[in-house]
Amino acid sequence: MEDYLIKSVTEDGNFRAYAVTTTNLVAEAQKRHDTWASASAALGRTLTGTLLLASSVLKGDDEMTVKIDGGGPVGGIVVDGTANGIVKGYIQNPHVNLEPKSVGHIDVAAAVGTDGFITVTKDQGFGDPFTGQVPLSSGEIGDDFTYYLAKSEQIPSAVGVSVFVNPDFTIGAAGGFLVQLLPGAEDDAISALEKKLGEMPLLSKMLLDGHTPESILEFLFGEGQVNFIDKVPVKFECDCSKEKFAERMASLPASDLQEIIDEDHGAQVVCQFCENKYEYSEADLKQILANQK
Repeated sequence: MEDYLIKSVTEDGNFRAYAVTTTNLVAEAQKRHDTWASASAALGRTLTGTLLLASSVLKGDDEMTVKIDGGGPVGGIVVDGTANGIVKGYIQNPHVNLEPKSVGHIDVAAAVGTDGFITVTKDQGFGDPFTGQVPLSSGEIGDDFTYYLAKSEQIPSAVGVSVFVNPDFTIGAAGGFLVQLLPGAEDDAISALEKKLGEMPLLSKMLLDGHTPESILEFLFGEGQVNFIDKVPVKFECDCSKEKFAERMASLPASDLQEIIDEDHGAQVVCQFCENKYEYSEADLKQILANQK
């Protein structure tokens, strides 16, 4: 199944709802970062949650960075996302595979930890970026995005994200949903949604069984009760390049660049987000140094 995100509004006007499949993009992140099961689940859930959050609060070319650090063994997680379905990210310690809570249930909270924060920075292309930060609610990622939306954005929401990791550490399924209450949402509709959320099978099982973003939302609200207004392809994509890293190196003190030239006669730069490697010869570094003058 292709990765894509669905935007919708319920027929009764009570909710705005989003759902996304991210199996392929989480698999791409897993391969690039060589993540083990616990780290894959933590990073994959954050990638998925960031796509949902970005789609709900950003516009146009706005960008977002989500940072999660709960003091757990996976360390910090950093994900960049856009309103256009593009996401990239990395995890500090990719080789983490803890004992599961039960068969097929990765203990994401133990991997992420709960002694820390989720921090969201939105860059709207003008003025200073806005940063909101709240304590982690559970370390399960979905709950933490829910808590962030309620406390920082003042938007009552429900977020569910899931990643199923195969025994060989490949990604079997990944995806999620985000539901936001619209102004004037009726109490009966809210109660009905809470009931459906309580009855909902494991999201990973629904994805493995072939549920689409549309059918996930129809499960929550009923067939024919959701107006699908947009379908957005989503993917893991990094915009790094040799030229961009050269620009960053140009900001180093000239003495540091000269030291690299004299001692190493070249340099290799590895992108944290995608693990792409860029080689700079001694001549490349001398040109960067010359451009500073």
